[in-house]
Amino acid sequence: MAEKNREIGIDRKLLELLVCPLTKANLTYDAEKSELVSEKARLAYPVRDGIPIMLPSEARQLEG
Repeated sequence: MAEKNREIGIDRKLLELLVCPLTKANLTYDAEKSELVSEKARLAYPVRDGIPIMLPSEARQLEG
């Protein structure tokens, strides 16, 4: 199971607990870009070395 978590880059249980700090909406994990995405806020929070950086100042604005 630990190997499976390593593949996705973030612990599944942690992902279930995390919400967008601005909207409190659920997040989805984009493994390709290593980001947690808040569709509601249109922001993508980076995940660095398996650690989500949940600061709006560090987030990337989603296009479209």
